[in-house]
Amino acid sequence: MATTPAGQPGSPPQDGARKRFRIPRKLLVAILAVIVAAGAFFAWKILRKPGLPAGIAGGNGRLEATSIYISAKYPGKINEVLFHEGDTVDAGQVVARMDTSTLDAQLREAVAKTREAEDARKAALADIDVKKANYDFAAQQSERSRQLVPRGAVSEQEYETDHSRMLADRAQLVGSKAEAVKAESTIEAAKATTDKTRAQINDTVLVSPIRARVETRLAEPGEVLPEGGRVYSLTDLSDVYMYVFLPATVTGKIALGSEARIVLDAAPNNPIPAFVSFVSPLAQFTPKTVETAEERHNLTFRVKLQIDRNRLRRWEPLVKTGLPGMGYVRTDPSVPWPSKLQLRPPPRNIWQPTGKSAEPTSPLPAMPSAPGAPR
Repeated sequence: MATTPAGQPGSPPQDGARKRFRIPRKLLVAILAVIVAAGAFFAWKILRKPGLPAGIAGGNGRLEATSIYISAKYPGKINEVLFHEGDTVDAGQVVARMDTSTLDAQLREAVAKTREAEDARKAALADIDVKKANYDFAAQQSERSRQLVPRGAVSEQEYETDHSRMLADRAQLVGSKAEAVKAESTIEAAKATTDKTRAQINDTVLVSPIRARVETRLAEPGEVLPEGGRVYSLTDLSDVYMYVFLPATVTGKIALGSEARIVLDAAPNNPIPAFVSFVSPLAQFTPKTVETAEERHNLTFRVKLQIDRNRLRRWEPLVKTGLPGMGYVRTDPSVPWPSKLQLRPPPRNIWQPTGKSAEPTSPLPAMPSAPGAPR
């Protein structure tokens, strides 16, 4: 009887069995492909985002706001910088103060010159009274001499002398009146200098013209700033918007004032109401000239979504420039907003005032009293 190298009969039938139950490689690849496709389909079904209905378009953007600078009107040293980054300031609130020692000295000088000019005016008015009295007497004397000349009581020479004295006194009176007018002008100039210096002193107190948030603190106490030197960069909390880029097929249907929504990545469940305030007349992301009809489909336009100024105070906690998000525009007013874009009350914990603008939300806990202490 034939045996295998191992000396065991029946080995060939076992090899045949293995050959009968071997799965073809092509079939195995097909099964794995079906499993992968099924997994990808179910993952797509689970993870895909719901699409937008017809009549509503969306695009990516970042929250932006108008920035202004608080600057020193005149050169000088800065004494106080009262706020830090993140603080909120109201319109008319003092935010910094400049050194006024030089201007204070100039003000005292201007006030002294005003008093000096007023004293000069008083002296000129008194001198006018004296000169007028002299002139009146000289005029009467000249008139009497003129009347006595025909009678021979006064010589012609005496009359001419009296008349000349009258003319001299009249000239002195005119000169005194001119000095009084000059003193009046000097007073007005000194008062103008005083008012100017006071205005400069008032301008050393820097105030915020709007309600804003401090974006950057650009100067510190003790620094000497030039004329126009910047102290703060502020974010205008009443002018907040987002730019989105939409295709030409959509922007052609957008009317100025169309209702919009802004959804920030930091607050996906709190859409912010907005409206379309601007649509750029220039296309973006395309060649300078469009030669074919196919290229026109690639045109996109910049659309500005403005948050309503009157309602912005309610959504102020969400205002942080630079935050990414999505902007949505309703091109068809008859289409209702999806549930995810319905308005909800803004959360209170996204942003809280800091620094000097912070207000305590709850009183401090009371210290426990010692045993036996009166309550």
